[in-house]
Parts: sequence; structure tokens; C-alpha cells
Amino acid sequence: MAAKRSAGILLYRRTGGDPEVLLGHMGGPFWARKDAGAWTVPKGEYADDEEPVAAARREFLEELGLPAPDGELAPLGEIRQSGGKVVTVWALEGDVDPSAVVPGTFELEWPPRSGRMREFPELDRVAWFPLAEAGEKLVKGQRVFLDRLANLF
Repeated sequence: MAAKRSAGILLYRRTGGDPEVLLGHMGGPFWARKDAGAWTVPKGEYADDEEPVAAARREFLEELGLPAPDGELAPLGEIRQSGGKVVTVWALEGDVDPSAVVPGTFELEWPPRSGRMREFPELDRVAWFPLAEAGEKLVKGQRVFLDRLANLF
């Protein structure tokens, strides 16, 4: 069985000092009380018949409710997360207002084995972080993308 694949865009901006990156806090009850290691690059799964870069743009829109800004995507490569999923990410310089985000949603049986399906936001909040702080927020498996982004400057 082939590994699941996911693609995303790590949006960054330069505000005079260190670059900042846009991260999303994962939604749902499992992540609700977590902060460190509970943030992610906006990304999502794609099928074999979809181009990864097209999936990255589509997932940005689905996760944030906003299209990715125009601009040139810089490849940051791929990683294999601990669960086996392969994640491919591109960096993009641009700016979005976190208060304008309208996240996509997913359904989950909650509480477990209750038979009740509840809807949760894919990302329950979105924020800009300087690279050093982003390294503390981002899930461990994705932190390498911050190093790769820093090497672009």
C-alpha cells in the first residue's frame, strides 16, 4: 500500500526583522488544550492523479478559506512524518490577515463511541510567528521546513 501524500504552502513575510511564517493550530478535541507542537503548515492529502503543487494551492484555500497569494513557489522538499505520510511543502512570500481566515471543517465522532458526529474546524486559529517561535509551535516532523526556508535567505 502506497504512503498517503500531503502537500502544502508555508507562507512567509518579511516585516523588517526576521521572517515570519503563517501556521495553523490544528482543530478538534485532541489538540484543543495543546499549543507547543500543535501547529501545522496549511496542507492536505491529494490523490495520485493530482499534481502536488496544484494540491498545495487547493489545500491552502480549503484549510484557510482564502486563496494562496500570487507569487513564485519555492520548493522546500518533502519529509516522511512518523505515521508514514509523505509531506511536500513549498514556500511562498505573501501576506494574509489571520482574522479573514474561514477554516474548512471535518466531522468526528465525539465523544468517542458516543455515536454522535460533531463538526470541528480543520484549523481553529491561524497566526504569524517569527522562525524561532514557529519552531516551538510546529509539529516536530514539519520543523525541518523552517530550516529549509531559513536557508533560502
